[in-house]
Amino acid sequence: MTAPYLGNPKGTIEVLQKYDFVFQKKFGQNFLIDPHVLDKIVNAAGITKDDFVLEIGPGIGTMTQYLAAAAGKVFAVEIDKALIPILGDTLKDFPNVQVINEDILKVDIKKLAEEHNNGKPIKVVANLPYYITTPIIMGLFESGVPVDSITVMVQKEVAERMQVGPGTKDYGALSLAVQYYAEPYIVANVPPNCFMPRPKVGSAVIRLTRHEKPPVEVKDEKLMFRLIRASFNQRRKTLANGLNNSSELSFTKEEIQQTIEACGFPPGVRGEALTLEDFARLANRFAE
Repeated sequence: MTAPYLGNPKGTIEVLQKYDFVFQKKFGQNFLIDPHVLDKIVNAAGITKDDFVLEIGPGIGTMTQYLAAAAGKVFAVEIDKALIPILGDTLKDFPNVQVINEDILKVDIKKLAEEHNNGKPIKVVANLPYYITTPIIMGLFESGVPVDSITVMVQKEVAERMQVGPGTKDYGALSLAVQYYAEPYIVANVPPNCFMPRPKVGSAVIRLTRHEKPPVEVKDEKLMFRLIRASFNQRRKTLANGLNNSSELSFTKEEIQQTIEACGFPPGVRGEALTLEDFARLANRFAE
């Protein structure tokens, strides 16, 4: 493809100066200025002309240009209204892009997929502000939106947390939740100098490919996630104490102890030692 003009520092600076754009700290704005990384993201997401892509936080339209060149249709949701006129300018050569000024957490994505993609699974691509990564990703999975994959730029340690297994210090509720819904794969690590302004931390591109069906069978999904949250809320505590101290659970101390034993876990086991299968087994026992 012919590389769009925004994927480098010069193009980005020109646009920012033309509009006297001021970076908003509250929106966590860091714009990508590396064409290799942009190509990697589009390739990792496996975007073709058959795809409807939802882009979260297009910024000045850098990645949007790359997506538009590869996809059938791109729907971009930008929260910062100061960026809307800029996007109108940088994307004017791409008729297959639609931009709305909205908070992604308030957008009915299910309705969007129905209206624009006949309810078929969409692909989500985003360079996510760090403070909002988890609510966005979990919102996409939990709301039953038809999603094929989510390819996102996130803080490096968050990407690592999404793909680790039990017994590691990064393993937690996010790891389990992501792995219940999707197959995580870290595509690339991205250093701070690939952004403007430079973030203080390293980033990574991670692709989450939605499972056809979850890898474990669980009778009550919500209960399983309550158990997971409770067992990681106080990491140093045993599983029994974590569940006992949780305001989200209403089991007695005895019920908790008996259920842990019935699952064959050692009495002093901690939540961080349990696999997704273990949590499913625990939830199914409690559900009974």
